[in-house]
Amino acid sequence: MPTVPTSRPTGPRTSAIGDTHLSLRDRVYVELRERIIEGRYPAGLRLVERELAEELGVSRVPVREAMQRLEAERFLTVQARRGAMVTDFGPDDAEHLFDVRENLEELAAGLAARRRDPAGLRTLAQLLKRTRRASDAGRLRDVVNLNADFHQAVAEASGNPVLIDLMAPLDSRLRRLFHLTSAPDDAGPMCGEHERLYEAIGAGDEEAARALARTHVAGTRAAALGLLAAHAQADR
Repeated sequence: MPTVPTSRPTGPRTSAIGDTHLSLRDRVYVELRERIIEGRYPAGLRLVERELAEELGVSRVPVREAMQRLEAERFLTVQARRGAMVTDFGPDDAEHLFDVRENLEELAAGLAARRRDPAGLRTLAQLLKRTRRASDAGRLRDVVNLNADFHQAVAEASGNPVLIDLMAPLDSRLRRLFHLTSAPDDAGPMCGEHERLYEAIGAGDEEAARALARTHVAGTRAAALGLLAAHAQADR
């Protein structure tokens, strides 16, 4: 089983350690989580505490604490005599996530349309502009992250703290799913669907917003499950 790469992975988020207001423990946690979410640490990769500490330039204590958090969040699986490995994210995991998302995303969109919060609408509009620019430039990684930001912003625009709290833990899993299943050809249609949802929310059309959110998640579900199933079949 492969272990953590000896060379530091490349990418704009790689040097997060040391340049944020977060505590060292949280910085290590966020960095390792992002590497898993973005696929730089793929499923099945064995992560060794000592090697990670050396790579990140920190002691083993924050690495150990970060790995414990990641295990609790099901990003890592610890097995006797094999250590910690990046947990797989397959069709069943996606099914479970979509079962929850379909209902919560529809509710969030409807509440956001009912509320029509100006600050929330401005945030959504800004995210859409940034996503469209990233899509036009072919920056798929940025598109994926901005799409997840859009879904999170819709939840926040709902103004319902209970719903926001329920959806927050899903964010990291959603981002990992997007990175696993997104393709360059998806960027344009995804932007269009988000733009139509934004228009319904801005118009205060609760029924249309709920329908658009439901259709959007259902379409994403079908495409993602098909791709994950194909990957699982190819790995057999």
